Amino acid sequence: MLEEQYVSHLSDYTTWDQLSHAEDHIVFPENIGPYLTIDETSLSQGELYTIITNKEANGRKGSLVAMIKGVDSERVRSILYRKIPVEQRRIVKEVTLDMAANMEQIVRKTFTRATLVTDRFHVQKLAYDALQQMRIEYRWQALEQENNEIELSKQVGETFKPDVLENGDTPKQLLARSRYLLFKRKDCWTPSQVHRAEILFQRYPRLEQAYNLAQNLGHIYSIKDKGIAYTKLAQWYNRVEELSFKSFHTISRTIQNHYETILNYFDKRSTNAAAESFNAKVKALRSQFRGVRNVSFFLYRLSKIYA
Repeated sequence: MLEEQYVSHLSDYTTWDQLSHAEDHIVFPENIGPYLTIDETSLSQGELYTIITNKEANGRKGSLVAMIKGVDSERVRSILYRKIPVEQRRIVKEVTLDMAANMEQIVRKTFTRATLVTDRFHVQKLAYDALQQMRIEYRWQALEQENNEIELSKQVGETFKPDVLENGDTPKQLLARSRYLLFKRKDCWTPSQVHRAEILFQRYPRLEQAYNLAQNLGHIYSIKDKGIAYTKLAQWYNRVEELSFKSFHTISRTIQNHYETILNYFDKRSTNAAAESFNAKVKALRSQFRGVRNVSFFLYRLSKIYA
């Protein structure tokens, strides 16, 4: 096969200086820069790798700094300590990351002079997840009510007639079909979504309050002044406390525990988009390979393109 010929003879894979440990880790200290991202990615069968990239390379050659098997903070940190000299680690000024505690520990103990920035999109996603959880809970209630009504109709010998709303949806359909509109701003709704939202929020006013909470959190990120953003975030937190939504209360506690790194976003408005983009490139290459049968060779090809 052509691939076997390439692996054995046409490429320098067999003499690659990282071949002996590639499946466990590959590290390229020369690609260190002042602005890094850290994330996790899956290669095959759910096997996770911690991946560190250089933002200034813009997803091209020189992007890949390290790819280490596993997400255990102590293990990843020990490899970075051994492979990257302290002088190079001190170059790093800023690292963007999600809210995973293990990633935070890796950065704090490895790049000791770096500012940590929690990615805004991960924070906003939490709010939308909480909103969708409320919608799903209401949908289960609607399904249960419909089942009860069907059983009651059978008992009295009548044909079940579902409650049809003015836009043609049944209650369970209303909640199922509202999924996408709850992700969007009101000014992005189509006319049918506007109508559906009016009915939805009339029947479920707490869902409208939750929608407004999720939207308001996104609006905070459009503020340019860090001090004002801090005040608005505190007000948002208080509003969550007033409404007593269990799922949003969990988010507010999470934000409170990460507020310093969240607020660091407003210094340079840095995000983890570069990491997500690189993760997509890894998945695209994996798709091109039709899966990852040989992890070492896959990482070799990845390093040739991006390291």
